[in-house]
Amino acid sequence: MRRLIAAFTATLLIAVGACTTSEPPALIAKHLIDQAAQTLERFRVHKDLKNYVQHLPTARGLVILPQVVKAGLFAGGEAGNGVLVARTPGGGWSNPTFHTFGAASFGLQVGVQDTAVVLVVRSDGALQSILKHQGKLGADIGASVGVVGVGFEASTTTNVGADVLAFANTNMGAFLGSSLEGGVLAVRRDLNEAFYGAGAKPAAILSGKLVNPASRRLLDALGS
Repeated sequence: MRRLIAAFTATLLIAVGACTTSEPPALIAKHLIDQAAQTLERFRVHKDLKNYVQHLPTARGLVILPQVVKAGLFAGGEAGNGVLVARTPGGGWSNPTFHTFGAASFGLQVGVQDTAVVLVVRSDGALQSILKHQGKLGADIGASVGVVGVGFEASTTTNVGADVLAFANTNMGAFLGSSLEGGVLAVRRDLNEAFYGAGAKPAAILSGKLVNPASRRLLDALGS
């Protein structure tokens, strides 16, 4: 039974994560930039989510996941692509690196959900853990996760003292299941190289050594 559940979850994650692979990586990257900017603009005026702005002055990084799709019956999975920006020495924001989020969950859960998520990374240690280890959010990278937002799941796990503070908004659907804690953020090397050129590394992007003018809309949304 456990093997069946594991196989189902793996298949689900692959299917959801591959939903955009019909497009060229360069186009996926540009779409993600626009979607991330739209997510920030939408959150900024949302009555329950606009407080994320208060955490930006002290944030060390920001992960924007415009669309995390979750689905399941007795085993579930969630996946979505997004971007990560980091605070620069001058106090601004770096150009984005591209990442994918994935998680598996077990137990009684029913439904399909499309959720937009903004992760405010509140310490240099948590930011470096995400970049270096690409491990699970939470104990595996030594960073606790708190969730604030709209819906059943978000309302139950608020923790304003967390290393990573997540603001989540359900775009459509209903889902009962696990939280973001335990999810994995992995680098999308293909998107980084398609957007910045061959050999592009997250460290070089976040330090300001690599830039792309197509990031401007996202940077404007962060600075508005």
